[in-house]
Amino acid sequence: MVTVQRIGPILRPDPARVMVRPFGPFGETRATRILARILTLADDQVALLLDRVMAGFSGRHHDLGRAFLNRYEDLGRFLFLDEPLSESRRMLVGSYFTQEYSVESAALFNPSMVWHPDQTGVPDGARRFILSLRSIGEGHLSSITFRSGIIDAACRVELDPVSPFVRAPQVLADPFYEKPLFERKLREVGHCDGFAKEVLAGLGDQFTMTELKASVNTQKQARRGRRDPEPELERHAILTLAESNYEVTFDADSTLSERIIFPHSPTEVNGIEDARWVEMRDEEEGSRYIATYTAYDGRVTFPQLVTTADFLHFKISTLNGPQVQDKGMALFPRRIREHFAMLSRQDGENIQLMFSDALNFWYTREQIIKPRFPWEFIQLGNCGSPIETEAGWLVLSHGVGPMRQYTLGAFLLDLEDPSRVIGRLRQPLLAPDASEREGYVPNVLYSCGSQLHGGNLIMPYAMSDCASGFATVDLGELLAALKAEG
Repeated sequence: MVTVQRIGPILRPDPARVMVRPFGPFGETRATRILARILTLADDQVALLLDRVMAGFSGRHHDLGRAFLNRYEDLGRFLFLDEPLSESRRMLVGSYFTQEYSVESAALFNPSMVWHPDQTGVPDGARRFILSLRSIGEGHLSSITFRSGIIDAACRVELDPVSPFVRAPQVLADPFYEKPLFERKLREVGHCDGFAKEVLAGLGDQFTMTELKASVNTQKQARRGRRDPEPELERHAILTLAESNYEVTFDADSTLSERIIFPHSPTEVNGIEDARWVEMRDEEEGSRYIATYTAYDGRVTFPQLVTTADFLHFKISTLNGPQVQDKGMALFPRRIREHFAMLSRQDGENIQLMFSDALNFWYTREQIIKPRFPWEFIQLGNCGSPIETEAGWLVLSHGVGPMRQYTLGAFLLDLEDPSRVIGRLRQPLLAPDASEREGYVPNVLYSCGSQLHGGNLIMPYAMSDCASGFATVDLGELLAALKAEG
């Protein structure tokens, strides 16, 4: 039995962490009626009402006035005015169409740890880390939030103070697309004939969202009068693909804990789930942080990628290919035999291994592990990206057993041929104890990414889909157990 130490601290959801979100949607008629009521207010009433709103809410948000003005601009299509409104009245209008959203009101769980890109000023033997977490708010809507901290030479975790503010990023208004990559993605989803080809023919090797929409409208107008449903299907596919590949950026003065990646694209409208981060070391493209995550539109799950170099600017992109299915994909931190590699579970039960020459396209898979022990008879899955050790690729896993109890396990893959399983624990590495089994989903332990530090494995893990904690394992002891039971 491998010794595991729970070390804390525990991260719990804080319903006081709120962000501003649009309030609505309202139909055009109702929105116009609301605006008309606000416009009837006298100037002194506007000033009084706005003062009350700012007094009650400005301490809970960063630059709330700017948020109200931005929201007002979103409503321009409902306003038919000859004279511009005062700034106070515009802010008040914006406040009526804005609401607070508690991003952690239900849960803060499924953590993934990577080392911070900035290690300046860190004491000897310590390392600064970034922790990504899945937060759930009203309506069971999931988003990606962040924490940071330092783990010292004795494996004690100290979290950085958490900001009272939450900031959504700015979405790049008119992103660029590479035509060959966009065309290849369209072909993968079966929409690169006829109408789509004509749309792409009107674009350069690089094009913007504005140019894409203009080309779509041009071809739509050219086909006016034809009774052909295919162009409408392809138009929807083209624009959905474009909207699902986007970029966001945060203000440079924001702290890491203020940043939240909130659902934005059509594939994400019901949430962003379980980001598995890895620091990708690649000779061709340099070092960068990449996460696989699950986008959910309310009916179908879509595996996707998010990439960043600094945790300020993030690029979100779709994954394509016949093997991009189900959940729980985890990238290896480097190429193996000149190919990208990834663990997956397309069948909902077994762990597969995938290779590809392109990060966004996956065509083949090979099953390498299936449920074998009683605590994993229902299903297996990875708990984050493989970790490179001298003995092999260390992979934390989760297994589901009786009463849908999730426990953590581990297995070891050959460094040069990760299809070879060279070690596997016969017993769970970590199971829910009495203090961890109650929560939003009881009896579940889960993780999305661990790290090695000072001869120890540092495991952030979630407790019953509610809160998150930390545990450590001596790496030497774990590897010895894996090889002994291989």
